[in-house]
Amino acid sequence: MRLRFFHPVLVLALCSGVALAQTPPPASPPPAAPEAAAPAPAAPPPAASPAQPAPAAPSENPAQPQPPATAQPAPVVPAPTAPASPAPVQDAARSTLFPNPSDPTGVEEGVLMPKTTVVLAGISTWDEAFDNLKNAFSKIDGEMKKAGIAPAGRPLTIFVDTDDNGFKYEAMVPIAKVPEGKTELTPEIKFGRTPEGKSFRFVHKDAYDEIDGTYETITAYLDIKEIVAKDAFIEEYVSDFTDSQDTNFEVNIYVQPKE
Repeated sequence: MRLRFFHPVLVLALCSGVALAQTPPPASPPPAAPEAAAPAPAAPPPAASPAQPAPAAPSENPAQPQPPATAQPAPVVPAPTAPASPAPVQDAARSTLFPNPSDPTGVEEGVLMPKTTVVLAGISTWDEAFDNLKNAFSKIDGEMKKAGIAPAGRPLTIFVDTDDNGFKYEAMVPIAKVPEGKTELTPEIKFGRTPEGKSFRFVHKDAYDEIDGTYETITAYLDIKEIVAKDAFIEEYVSDFTDSQDTNFEVNIYVQPKE
């Protein structure tokens, strides 16, 4: 089993300051006697003589009121709007077993409420786990579409029995209710219910091929807390099945303690 580590990054920034000084010209007052009264009011005009650099200031002044400054906030508004619109709606339509958002940094404790599901049972080796589960959910999805049944939650797998070579599983997709008059979706795909009762939720967010590292962490946690867990465990797939090397693949793992 493998553990994942994350490395933080630190960033430092430096700032500098600039100071300016001016000296008044002393030689000009002696030639102009009448202007002696003027220096009191005229003192600001000589300050205008440094206004010769002030032509550079007007070039800065237009930079302050430039209209592009108002144009910048305008694109900022649409930017957050685009990602925020469709994503939450899709997640709400297929909520997870624990309705609150998952926390990849910790362990959550809660109670699982039973949900009606369609169920496809199967057997797989560990090496073919991702592909076989992906195919199972693809088959369920196809039959649900034919029957006009909409999913009401994220797909999940109950690992009923495991050994070193492989496992027996039940692939499930929650639905609102069993269609009237039906006892099974197909001879292969039945109706069932998700597990219920007290449970701990752990989160795996990495490639599915690296999920053994998360199970190593779970085992260590249960040992430290002296929690005896049921043999069956549950994987709930927050992400869609794409590739077993997808490092953004997110899975909720539910472990139920024995009563």
